[in-house]
Amino acid sequence: MTNGTITKLLQTWSEGDQEAAERVLPLVYDELRHIASRQLRQEREGHTLQATAVVHEAYLRLQGQGGFEWPSRAHFFAFAAHLIRRILVDHARHRNRAKRGGGLERVTLAEAADLALERCPDLVALDEALTCLESLDPRKAAVVELRFFAGLTLDETAQHLGVSPETVGREWRRARAWLYDQLQPVEGRA
Repeated sequence: MTNGTITKLLQTWSEGDQEAAERVLPLVYDELRHIASRQLRQEREGHTLQATAVVHEAYLRLQGQGGFEWPSRAHFFAFAAHLIRRILVDHARHRNRAKRGGGLERVTLAEAADLALERCPDLVALDEALTCLESLDPRKAAVVELRFFAGLTLDETAQHLGVSPETVGREWRRARAWLYDQLQPVEGRA
């Protein structure tokens, strides 16, 4: 099926046609799985979620969505990427709450330092930093979400935001630098 057909189904779904939603979601499943896989690759090793499970959760949440406008595939995939990010952040927060409650293992201070060095960037910390960036500069946050989470190109992101690719490139570089600074350990900041 062509991209134009998918866009038309998304627009029909926006108008309230649930049958269009049922027809389009299987057509975009592979792209949703690709987005989920890309985001899971950014996670720590041994993550308990699989891309398929994340997509199925996103699929269920998308089916229940109403009142959204999907004027293009880019809008839809941007929203889907945001939704997948929310699922992963919710999972990470749930996992962290469970860790605080029990099953704790005693380790020496040296072992704790070694574990901290091995740790991957925390998705919850990234989400909090991105939320902060959104309050300071919504367009930069949108660029990060579209480029990093949705995997859109500079041109696709520019089209989605209604700005030039050069502007997106500038915003992307500045947002990455800002996020990098925010995600550094406190003692590593100037």
